[in-house]
Amino acid sequence: MRFTHRDGTRIHLAYCTNVHPAEDLEGLLRQLRVFGGGIRAELGVEQLGVGLWLPAPLAAHLVDHPDLNRLREALAGHGLEVVTLNAFPYQGFHEAVVKRAVYQPNWTDERRLAYTLNCARVLARLLPADVASGSISTLPVAWREPWSSQQRRHAINSMHRLSEGLAELADETGKHIRVGLEPEPGCVVETTDEAIELLGDVDTDHIGLCLDACHLAVGFEDAAASVRRLTEAAIPIVKTQASAALHASSPSDEATRNALSCYAEDRFLHQIRERGTSGITALDDLPEALHGDHSLRGDGPWRVHFHVPIHRQPEPPLTSTQQELDHTLRALLGGRTALTDHVEMETYTWSVLPERQRPRDNAELTAGLAAELRWVAQALRRAGLEPS
Repeated sequence: MRFTHRDGTRIHLAYCTNVHPAEDLEGLLRQLRVFGGGIRAELGVEQLGVGLWLPAPLAAHLVDHPDLNRLREALAGHGLEVVTLNAFPYQGFHEAVVKRAVYQPNWTDERRLAYTLNCARVLARLLPADVASGSISTLPVAWREPWSSQQRRHAINSMHRLSEGLAELADETGKHIRVGLEPEPGCVVETTDEAIELLGDVDTDHIGLCLDACHLAVGFEDAAASVRRLTEAAIPIVKTQASAALHASSPSDEATRNALSCYAEDRFLHQIRERGTSGITALDDLPEALHGDHSLRGDGPWRVHFHVPIHRQPEPPLTSTQQELDHTLRALLGGRTALTDHVEMETYTWSVLPERQRPRDNAELTAGLAAELRWVAQALRRAGLEPS
């Protein structure tokens, strides 16, 4: 789905396919047919954007392989286009237990660099003919511990090599692929200020930021202030991920804690931030926050890193940060100048929602994803964008 900003910038809206568990080409082609084509039909649009997640083995396979043509043909056949990839999860994103494994390999590991460059090579060949630039999101360097100054130097060196590889790819293909670090709670780069500090040491022609609205809200960061600081620091916002976090206004209340316990599950990590009178208190997972030896007291509201469907509110007494997502999109796209051009709707948690909120079949998941995209499209229109 394409929109036009008042300054003439073309804005691309896509949904991220990391909600689907496919790890090989046949599975990817099947999900494009069932969900990509199905969502496009549900929305009644001529063309639908998809933000592909390619597991590392599949990305490596597709580079310079005839199967890449099969993927291109499948995209075209289902009325789908790709301008962005999600290269945060390396592989196994829908294993029974993922948790901190999603941060491996990190940016001190050669495998992370190789994977990201493979994704860039694939993306350069998937971009539509009339699109000159693509984006890739990646993890915010590493989980926060263990972390040393030596590891930081190693990671920065890997990013210098990434920039060199992306520059060579641009010379070869004429396509400009940029990679965005995606700040996330608990990681080496968690906040806007940490992103500005680290990205000051890299080549921002090829590396910038992926601003995830859920992660921003979990940290109780103000979207407009964050976007302003990034702009002042000349940090490019390569893409934004349209997502919403879980919010609990009164986490010490028994009914609220019972509702939160329905979201405590074994696959993904759900970091918690509590805003109290003395500042922000952090814990790394929801079960720990509710029942651990150092559980949070609930002296202030909680934000939970659980990507809830953005078009609807959770069942009371919980709510979502849907309004903060709207503010983020307005901060990026509501002004005279577009501050990003790729918007990727990313709700990967449909399969681990509380049981009665989960889709019962592919048709219900298709309808849910379409409803989320419809909400984002309406938010973009409220920000002043026009469909194109």
